[in-house]
Amino acid sequence: MRVRMTGLAGVVAIAALLVGAAPASAAPGDASAYGAKLDVTLLGSPAVSAAPFAAADANGPTQNTFAGVDLTGILKTGVINASASRDENSGGVYSRASTADVRLDLLSKVTGKISAELVEAECTATQKGLVGKAKLAGVNLGKLGQVNADPAANTKLDVQLAGIKIAEVIFNEQLKNKDGSLTVNAIHIKLLQGVLGSIGTGDVIISSATCGPAGLPIPMASGAGLWIGLGLLGVVAAPVAFVALRRRASLNAA
Repeated sequence: MRVRMTGLAGVVAIAALLVGAAPASAAPGDASAYGAKLDVTLLGSPAVSAAPFAAADANGPTQNTFAGVDLTGILKTGVINASASRDENSGGVYSRASTADVRLDLLSKVTGKISAELVEAECTATQKGLVGKAKLAGVNLGKLGQVNADPAANTKLDVQLAGIKIAEVIFNEQLKNKDGSLTVNAIHIKLLQGVLGSIGTGDVIISSATCGPAGLPIPMASGAGLWIGLGLLGVVAAPVAFVALRRRASLNAA
């Protein structure tokens, strides 16, 4: 009886291990990306709000493309590509957005021509942590100044009119969200409302990627781990079955 109870305890323990490691108990992280989003109100003009272009999500669609944005006096772009993916084995997630041939006319009367051949944002979340970056190619900021092709996180340039700050342009904006995820906005233009010199209010974001935190890796109850677990279950269950059969034979003989 002791052998039987010990074997039964082993079966229960392994069964509990397998059930406790079921995939449903380890939801992986999320990731998303889009090429452009804006919500602005310019003086003397109606509000302009545009939903994220080429939005992608790790839950689907994982890839998206948009031919280009054309909003007169505000923003014009070429092709936008966005993607978001999840590694089911490691629990890591990755997102990326790229916007080609960007021309920002929103601030042109103050700063002159602002353009870029390519604006990219990337975000990666693994078990080691979250990493984000932005990349700019062929950037022309007019009177606004200069920025590196790989700008440091939260690089900011102020836009002034008659000595009054009316807007700010943030490159490689990195925001840590309450849910533990990271958002990387390659370019974020904020229009600031002021008593004098304001041209409007609102935000324009070009190439945004959000990811993380990473989920748990796929547990033992799948793939090779499942067969290992079932093998161990068989090893423990065999002595139990043998004892049961032997006892039944003894009872029949009696």
